[in-house]
Amino acid sequence: MDMKEKCTYKLSFLLAMAASLAFPSCTEYTKLTKSDDIDLKYEKAFEYYDKGEYYKAATLLESVIPSYRGTEKGETGLYTKAMAHFNNKEYLTAKSYFSAYCKGYPSGKYIEDAKFHIGYCYYLDSPNVKLDQENTQKAIDELLEFSQTYPHSEKLPRVLDLLKEMREKLAEKEYLNAKLYYDLGDYMGNNYLSAIVTAGNALKKYPDTQYKEELSFLILESKYMQAVKSVESKMEDRFRDTVDEYYNFVKEFPESEHRKDAEKFYSRAKKYLQSIEG
Repeated sequence: MDMKEKCTYKLSFLLAMAASLAFPSCTEYTKLTKSDDIDLKYEKAFEYYDKGEYYKAATLLESVIPSYRGTEKGETGLYTKAMAHFNNKEYLTAKSYFSAYCKGYPSGKYIEDAKFHIGYCYYLDSPNVKLDQENTQKAIDELLEFSQTYPHSEKLPRVLDLLKEMREKLAEKEYLNAKLYYDLGDYMGNNYLSAIVTAGNALKKYPDTQYKEELSFLILESKYMQAVKSVESKMEDRFRDTVDEYYNFVKEFPESEHRKDAEKFYSRAKKYLQSIEG
């Protein structure tokens, strides 16, 4: 037998050994799924869970939980199934089982953790800021309710951090929406006004956001552009509004990196107002 044949034989032997080691495990799981022994399925489900085989654990628990409904085994089984999906990163599926647990065992021993995970699942499923933020808002609603229900929970610091992070995400979303209106300018209408309203509402909803300066400058910039693009009859009022907004901006952000542009808007607005005052 030459060297090439020896290597081929050795590889075939190793593959056969690997298959033989895996096969009993697959056979055991397949037999379990077809078994009518619910106690054995329940026991084995936890063994699979402890080994990190969450899909197998969840599948086995799914078949036996109805038989244990209303019992301690049923409670632990349902919670563990939810955690199996969570650990498998199936967050919305996990959320549905955590919700089922809260409904079925409102005074259960895992209730606090289950309620936390409902909000946390929404948080983990929250998409990129440019996409729809429905799940971000749901996460906020659920975790805010958690913080009110469990004000002394050891999870509270984590919950507050998550709430702050998600509120910042929504504030960023509002800023991007306002910026989009600004970029549209006077295309098919007065989009500068929409930018002003959107940015203003964001500042009211998220007064402590890190985007406060950017939102405030966008309002000033939009008011200036709205004045520049106005018909003559509206220019005076809009330039006066620009001047007022300038004073508000530099008072709140005296060291702003936008100060130079803000001064430019103010100078041009004052020049126009002086020209009509004569």
